[in-house]
Amino acid sequence: MFIFADLSVTEAFGAVVLVVAAFAASFVLIKVLDRLRLRDAETEAREIVRKSQMEVENRRREAELQIKEMTLQQQAESEKELRRTRGELHERERLLDKRQDALEEQAEAVRKQEKIVEASQRKLTERIQEANRRKDELTKLLDLQRQTLHELSGLNQQEATQRLLELLDGQLQKETGAVIMAHENRLTEVCERKTREMLLSSLQRYAAPHTAENTTSTVGIPNDEMKGRIIGREGRNIRAFEKATGVDVIIDDTPGVVIVSAFDTIRREVARLSLEKLIADGRIHPTRIEEIVAGTQRELERHIQKLGEQACMEADVHGLHERLVNLLGRLQFRTSYSQNVLRHSIEVAFLAGMMADEIDYDPKLARRCGLLHDIGKAADHEAEGGHPKIGADLLKRYGERPEVIHAAMGHHDELRLENPYTVLVAAADACSASRPGARRETLERYVKRMEELESIAGKFPGVEQAYAIQAGREVRVIVSAKETTDEIAAKICHDIATAYEQQLTYPGEIKVTVLREIRHIEMAR
Repeated sequence: MFIFADLSVTEAFGAVVLVVAAFAASFVLIKVLDRLRLRDAETEAREIVRKSQMEVENRRREAELQIKEMTLQQQAESEKELRRTRGELHERERLLDKRQDALEEQAEAVRKQEKIVEASQRKLTERIQEANRRKDELTKLLDLQRQTLHELSGLNQQEATQRLLELLDGQLQKETGAVIMAHENRLTEVCERKTREMLLSSLQRYAAPHTAENTTSTVGIPNDEMKGRIIGREGRNIRAFEKATGVDVIIDDTPGVVIVSAFDTIRREVARLSLEKLIADGRIHPTRIEEIVAGTQRELERHIQKLGEQACMEADVHGLHERLVNLLGRLQFRTSYSQNVLRHSIEVAFLAGMMADEIDYDPKLARRCGLLHDIGKAADHEAEGGHPKIGADLLKRYGERPEVIHAAMGHHDELRLENPYTVLVAAADACSASRPGARRETLERYVKRMEELESIAGKFPGVEQAYAIQAGREVRVIVSAKETTDEIAAKICHDIATAYEQQLTYPGEIKVTVLREIRHIEMAR
C-alpha cells in the first residue's frame, strides 16, 4: 500500500514534469513560430517593396517611351511642315523666276522701242533742220515780196504779209501734194524691178506685246464624290499628286470639274493626263499616283519626240540632232501671244523657203533657218538670257550651220544684209505673227485701238469722217471737197500714215485710203 502510494506520487511528479516540459516546449514552439511568422512578414514586406519598386521603374520607362514617341511625332510633324514650307518657298522662287523672265522680255521690248524712238528722233531732227532751212529761205523771200508788194500796191505791211502768207500756204500745199503723188507713182513703177531688194530690206514692224497665256487645264470628273477620293485621307492623295507632278490642283465648288494649274505647260499636260488616268482607273493612292505619273511622263516624252519628227518631215528638214528634234516637239506646248510656237515655226519655215526660192537662194537652208529660229523658247526656262541667244547657243552646240545660228540670234534685232537668210526669217516671222487670226486681242484693247485709229485721222484739217475697217488693218478717210484739192488729199493721206507710225505700235501694216468726192446735182423740171 505504501509502495503503491509511493509509485503514485512518482508518477504524479513525472506527470507534472511532463506537463511542465510540455508547457515549456509549447512556449518555445510558440516563440519559434512567432519568429518564423515575423521572418515571413519581413520577407513578404521586402517582396512588396521590391514589386513596388519594379512597378515604379516600369511606369517610369513607359513614361519615357511615351515622351520619346511624342518627341518623334512632333519631329515628324515639324519635318513635314518644313518640307511643305520648303515646297512653298521653291514654288515662290519659281514664280519669281518666271516674273523675272517676263520683266526681262518687257525690258527687251522697251529697249527696242527706245531704238525706234531714237531713230524717229533723228528723223525728226533732220526734218526740223530742213524746215528751219526752208523757213530761212521763205523769210528772205517774204521780205523781198513784202517790199515789192508794198511798193506796187501801196498796202501796209500787215495787210501785205497776210495776203502773202495765204498765197504761199496754198502754193506749198499744192506743191507738197504733187511731190508726194509723183513719188508714189515712181515707186509704183519700179516696184516690180526692185522686188528682190525689197524682200531683203523689208522693214520689220514691231508687234505690240499682250498677254494671253493659259496656265490652267480642266479635268472632268464623273461625280463630286471623286473630289474626296482625289484629296484622300487628310489630303495625302492630293499632296502626293502635287509633289509628283509639280502642279497645283484646285478643287472648288465648281461641279464636275477639277482644275490643274501650272506655268510649265508640259508639267501641266502630264498632270492632266495622269489625273484622267487615275479617275478612269479608280485606284487613287500615293503609290498608284507615282506609278501613273511616271508612266505618263515617259509616254509624253515619246509623244514629244514624235511631234518633233513630224514637224521635221512636214517642213522637209532632215539631219537634225536628236536633242533638237526633242526641243522642236516641246514647242507644241509653248505659246507666244496665244500663237502655238511649233505651228508658227513650221509656217515661218514655209514662208522663208518660198521667199528664198523667189530670189534664187537655197530654199532648203531657208526652211531649216525658219524651223529652228525659235528653238530657244523650248529651253528658256533652263538657261539665262533671251530665246534668240539661247537658241543660237543650242544650235552651235549641236553643229548647225552659221546661217542657221545667225538666223536664230538675229531675227528680232537689227539685221545685217550680209546674211540674207536672217532677213528672210525675220520677214517670215513678222508675216506669220501679224497675219489675221494668228494672235488674239482682248475686246477692250481691240475697241481702244479702233478708236485711236479713227481719232488720230479725224484731227487733221479737212477730214469729215474716218472709219477703221478690216480689224484695224485699213482706215478710210473722207475729206471735204470744198476745203481740199487732190494734192492736199494726198498730203493728208501721207501725214496720217506718218502719224500712225510715230504714235502707235501695231503688228503688220495699216493701209490709209483718203477719199475726195465732188457731186454736182441739178433738178430737171
